[in-house]
Amino acid sequence: MTFAGDDKVLILFRHAKAEQAPGKPDRDRELTHRGRRDAAAAGQWLRDNGFGPELVLCSPAVRTRQTWEAAADGGACGEQVDYDGRLYSGGASGALQVVRESGGEAQVVLVVGHNPTMATLASGLTEGDGSTAAHECLAAGFPTSAVAVIGYAGPWHDLALGSASLLRCHVSRG
Repeated sequence: MTFAGDDKVLILFRHAKAEQAPGKPDRDRELTHRGRRDAAAAGQWLRDNGFGPELVLCSPAVRTRQTWEAAADGGACGEQVDYDGRLYSGGASGALQVVRESGGEAQVVLVVGHNPTMATLASGLTEGDGSTAAHECLAAGFPTSAVAVIGYAGPWHDLALGSASLLRCHVSRG
């Protein structure tokens, strides 16, 4: 992917399918076998489409960590991986703040998180701007292993609702 000036890409990646484990703390839920396959397929899709993030921001929950590990096994690359608790419990506003504070000079930032945060943030940042097909995909639900690719021009610290464009939406299945 080539960039001009302040062009940036934000990739919002919902974790893959996790186990339903009554009595187990939510943060400790692990991926199912299907979840591991789907996350690896997402990693392959990211690689095949040239979306290589310089920075990966990941929720510290077990299922999000495992999602990124499986995506990397599938071919996704990330130069640096940071974990931030606000991606687990901070909602869309917390996730937006993490991107603003952490994005730095990176041109491609990928966030591995949870729903409804990922879908709400994708929708709010783009407010209908961008690819019609991508918005239809987003509106149809943002299931596990879904990826939203968002274009943005400007410094990360200025990223705001309505300031970006939805370029792609993809649901990975392995």
